[in-house]
Amino acid sequence: RRTYIGSMPGRLIQEIRRAGSRNPVLMLDEIDKLGADFRGDPASALLEVLDPRQNHAFVDHHLDVPFDLSQVIFICTANQMDTVPPALRDRMEVIEIPGYTDREKLEIAQRYLVQRQLEEHGLKRDQCRFETAALQQIINDYTREAGVRELERQIAAVCRAVAAQVAREEITHATITPAEVEKILGPAKYIRETRLSTGRPGVVTGLAWTPVGGDILHIEALRYAGKGNVLLTGQIGDVMKESAQAALSLVKSRAAELGIPAEAFKDTDLHIHVPAGAVPKDGPSAGVAMATAIASLFSGRPVRPEVAMTGEITLRGLVMPIGGLKEKALAALRAGIRTVLIPKLNEKDLAELPAEVKDKLEFRTAATVDDVLALALEPDGSGTPVKDGHPPEPEPAVNGPTPGGGPPLRNEVKQPGTNTTALWT
Repeated sequence: RRTYIGSMPGRLIQEIRRAGSRNPVLMLDEIDKLGADFRGDPASALLEVLDPRQNHAFVDHHLDVPFDLSQVIFICTANQMDTVPPALRDRMEVIEIPGYTDREKLEIAQRYLVQRQLEEHGLKRDQCRFETAALQQIINDYTREAGVRELERQIAAVCRAVAAQVAREEITHATITPAEVEKILGPAKYIRETRLSTGRPGVVTGLAWTPVGGDILHIEALRYAGKGNVLLTGQIGDVMKESAQAALSLVKSRAAELGIPAEAFKDTDLHIHVPAGAVPKDGPSAGVAMATAIASLFSGRPVRPEVAMTGEITLRGLVMPIGGLKEKALAALRAGIRTVLIPKLNEKDLAELPAEVKDKLEFRTAATVDDVLALALEPDGSGTPVKDGHPPEPEPAVNGPTPGGGPPLRNEVKQPGTNTTALWT
């Protein structure tokens, strides 16, 4: 109450008074981390504050008179919307802002981060110069994030090393090259997947979204003598397991069209594995990749190694739209992929892709699984048939996944030791 000694207005009224305006812009940061205890629930209080139908008569307990908040512009930020109460989310217009691309991170580093760290470490611009290739190496091999905080920390580490050498009068200036980066920061912390060198039956390149950008996943299928069981490994979530079951049913229903004997599924067990087993994965958009892997394995027709794909499937064979196309396309470009298969319903999203991506990648749309198989599988007779239940060994990626797990991947992927989760969308 305002009669208490030292009592003050609430934080909102204080900030409006400090701004000196009745219609300021107020930013509420990290609302996804609101907590509730015996003192109350901030999320419940925000229901009235953020609702334009109610906040025209907001009552602060100190003032004890209505105050009009309807002219105030509120901006709230959150890293994830899952933890924001549905009632509070209903009172906001959600604008999703993707993480920076590698190209954007490079521009930010060159324009701002390097200069700021040089000043903080007492270095002049001519005493320490970063080559573009060195910054690209730091971004690719030493950071895995949506923003640039870790990138700035790594640049600061390089600047400290140079500043120490200058202070010891060992050098007067330095040019940071990729070799110098490795010498100062040590071996690469992250290794990204790259495209397969050759196509083999049962191995398909899929695309995944992560909170720190896109990535590629090599989905592997293997068959052996058994009783028709299906084994799924690689920390696959429930949604992804259902996608695998739907993919198998779809391929079985099209066995005759694919030239697969009907008895091929009867006395054979199927094993589907998604590498980077330490990283949990989930989501529906691996459906087309799994269906293609199974069809490739049983027909003996390899998948074109320069092709990557994403899309959800139905039992009718339709390819459903996905999310995160920009991040997935950038991951495909980075991995050396040349052709990306996407759902027909995502064709409208191509307009949002950077011009560089559209110039270097060929995007093919597919409305059905039959379209995907026609574009992805090599012609009949080009593969090595599976005999006696022993398929050829899958072709490994040029660079494997990060030891111990990489960034979270969406088809969902969660980084070990963190709460970050990603999805195949």
